[in-house]
Amino acid sequence: MAFPIPAHLPRGKDPQDISTKILTKISETGTKSLNASLASSWVAELDETIAQTKTRIHERISSDLPYFNEQLSSAKSIQERLRTLTDNVDALDGRLSDSESGLVPTLLATLNRHAQLAQETLDASVKRQNLIHLVGLKRQYDNLTALVHGGQLPEAVGASSRLESELETAPEPLTRSAVMGELRRSFGATKARIEEQLNDAYLRSVVISPSELVVRPSVQVRQSETILSLAPVLSSLSSASLAEHLNHLRRNLTTHYVEYIAKQPVSVEASSPSTIAGAAEHKLTLFPAPPDSQKLGARLDGLSTVLSFLHKHLLPHLPLAERKSFSLSLCRPIRAAVLNNLLIPSLPSSLDGLPQFLHLLKRAQQFELDYLSSMLGDDGGEQDIKSWANGVGLHYERKRRMQLLEAVRVVVMSPEDERRMLSIDIEVKPDLDEGNNAVSDPQQDTAQESDVEAAWDFEDEQPAETNETQQDDPTADEDGWGFDDENAEPQPEENTVSPSLPPAEDDPGDAWGWNDDDASETLNGDDSYDDPWNDGWDNDASKETANAPAQIPKPAKGLAKLTSKGSKGKNSTKGDEPPLQSPVPVAPPPPTPLVPSMSKPAAPAPVLKEAYVVSGRTKELMQHVESILKEGAELVSSGLLASHQSSSSAPGSVVLQAAPLTLDVFRAVYPVTFSAILQASPKPAMRFSNDCLYLSGEVQRLQQSLKGPAIAVSEKLQDSAERLKLLGDSWYSDTIDRQCQVIHELLDKAAGFVEITDQDRFDECENAVNQVLQRIRRLSQEWKRVLNKSKYYAALGFVVDAALSRMLADILALPDITAEESNRLSELCRIFNALEGLFVEDPSQPSFVVSYVSSWLKFSYLSELLEASMADISYLFEEGALVDFEIDELVKLVRALFADTPLRANTINKFLRGHPTSP
Repeated sequence: MAFPIPAHLPRGKDPQDISTKILTKISETGTKSLNASLASSWVAELDETIAQTKTRIHERISSDLPYFNEQLSSAKSIQERLRTLTDNVDALDGRLSDSESGLVPTLLATLNRHAQLAQETLDASVKRQNLIHLVGLKRQYDNLTALVHGGQLPEAVGASSRLESELETAPEPLTRSAVMGELRRSFGATKARIEEQLNDAYLRSVVISPSELVVRPSVQVRQSETILSLAPVLSSLSSASLAEHLNHLRRNLTTHYVEYIAKQPVSVEASSPSTIAGAAEHKLTLFPAPPDSQKLGARLDGLSTVLSFLHKHLLPHLPLAERKSFSLSLCRPIRAAVLNNLLIPSLPSSLDGLPQFLHLLKRAQQFELDYLSSMLGDDGGEQDIKSWANGVGLHYERKRRMQLLEAVRVVVMSPEDERRMLSIDIEVKPDLDEGNNAVSDPQQDTAQESDVEAAWDFEDEQPAETNETQQDDPTADEDGWGFDDENAEPQPEENTVSPSLPPAEDDPGDAWGWNDDDASETLNGDDSYDDPWNDGWDNDASKETANAPAQIPKPAKGLAKLTSKGSKGKNSTKGDEPPLQSPVPVAPPPPTPLVPSMSKPAAPAPVLKEAYVVSGRTKELMQHVESILKEGAELVSSGLLASHQSSSSAPGSVVLQAAPLTLDVFRAVYPVTFSAILQASPKPAMRFSNDCLYLSGEVQRLQQSLKGPAIAVSEKLQDSAERLKLLGDSWYSDTIDRQCQVIHELLDKAAGFVEITDQDRFDECENAVNQVLQRIRRLSQEWKRVLNKSKYYAALGFVVDAALSRMLADILALPDITAEESNRLSELCRIFNALEGLFVEDPSQPSFVVSYVSSWLKFSYLSELLEASMADISYLFEEGALVDFEIDELVKLVRALFADTPLRANTINKFLRGHPTSP
């Protein structure tokens, strides 16, 4: 590799000859400087250079003259030889390419004549071979035609196969000839005729109809004297035709001779009518039998006859390969027919039919072994009947369980029948120390159905009364607690007391607020009181009640008894106001009647009874559960299915599972089926809650008394009882919540009680409050007929408290209340005083509304505070009567009621220091 020259070094100029130099000079010379002397100098320079060149050439030749002469002579010799070679080549080209005498045209003509001769020879040879092959095909076709006309169909099938092979191997030129096409068409028609005659022979040999199967061992070919046996006919049929015939035969056998026999009674008869020449045909005939005139085992005998007939008269004629496959193809439909049409439908629904069915099952297993495994050759291990028989215990129990659950579903989805309602008595132990009622759980108390037998008598309009309470009081079922809602006459207390129900009041309808149109004397004690609902507690009634005996305990949350403040001045800026009359705080007595004598020595808390209503379907459900447990125990003790039960489950376990599943069906189906009714009315919803709680208690008692095999479902029954209790409590709470929501929606119409000085707005608010009152009263009537007392008062107290709390919140949220507005708000508040009558059982005793309505006293004070003076409010606060109010609520209320004065500021400052502490 050469060393590269650095770029900064000067480069050597290219050598130039003399002509280039002169031309360069000429190009560099301008027109002004060009003259004759300059041009002559250039010419002279060229001449001198030419002369020097010639001199050098002569000197070179002279220096090596012998070598120059030798080269010159060689060049001349080569030139001569080239001229001679050129002449010879031109002469040779003439002799080769001459069109008349040239060698190449003569050779090409000879080759053309040779190729023509070779083609003619080849054509003659091919024609000869094709004619020889065609003659052979014609001979074979004539032979085939003769066989067909003679009725020798099996031989014709063989000849047809050979001729078809020859046609396939025919020479290529012959296949494209017209005669070959005609021969193929004729062969196709002959082959189709052979197939048609074979099919006709088969169809006349094997004739199947819904009532008869005929197999003829031999048959005469039509239009010939030849008689063919069935076996050659079947062997000669094409694979496609034979497969189609066998498929059709299998379908007909399955439909008319397997499934039909397995489904219904039928007589099967096999016969072989004989002629002079011998047995001409074999027949299998079906004769329908009258319904229920045949034992189930006879159907297996019929199937056995059919299979024996096929095995003896049909299967031996089939080719060996098709015989095996056809026999195996019959096994699966036969097993399915025996299982689906005979065994499974005849699976009994009671223990009484099991012995006979097990005998039938044993025969079915033997049938599978003798005919399907041995006769038809299905010994591959797919013994479906045996496998099903091994688990027949489980199949029986599953079927029985489905029947039991279907019966439950019918019971659950049946419409409610008010005549089938049951009154359940429960024991309640009131907590006298705290003065509150013990809310009883029907699941934990001892329940007694008041109608044990008569409640299920569908012929009677009214169930017969069986307990002592219903014998003494025929109206007990009508109002749920023995109170007549409309026309009850006052009865002496000692004549109405029963061991199971509390004493009746003088006027139960008035006590519950159901006859409020007639209750002014009872509730108000003033005939002249003009209240729109005629059951409010006015100021006069408050005055009368204020003289209650001194032994009445103090109200809840430390409210002090409000006393009269006749000497107190009224410094309110609203003007003169009526004297403040405060509601009388009462002690919370139990919902059941009070102990008659309070002065007697302390005794153990009495066990009182309350009643609630459940649906008649609960009794039926419990009877169903008990019958399931009894049936499961009987199944285990019988031992019939001990050897037919799978190892995965114990005998009777599946039937016993239907007991808790019965309760699951009730929980799942009833709320969905009657969802519209349960959502529309609170009474069915509460009754459903009672049903769940009653079932929970009954299931727990039943679960505790389980013994024997039924103990296996003890845990599931316990779980079902817990779920039922949870469902009952949930529906109880949800129903209350829905009613509270309805109350809120009704009070939404009051729009926060703003601008009630306008008469239209006041009418709207008054209408909203009255609607709430009516709603609660209707709710009281519906729930009282369903719930026991404790839960009734608790549920009603929640709804009433929701109404009072909402009205309290709306009024306390008002930023400014004028004197007219305060009077009207107080008037609206007094409408709810009528609700106190819902919490009175004995008019001679104080109500126990404060036990169940936590905001009652607060709401009662609010109606008085709205019309009280500043001095009255301050006095009540100092006495500790307003402890139910928050400090900010009192401050906000005072600011809304009174103008901004130093007195209001001092009162607010007093409030901000907090409620006074008890001494």
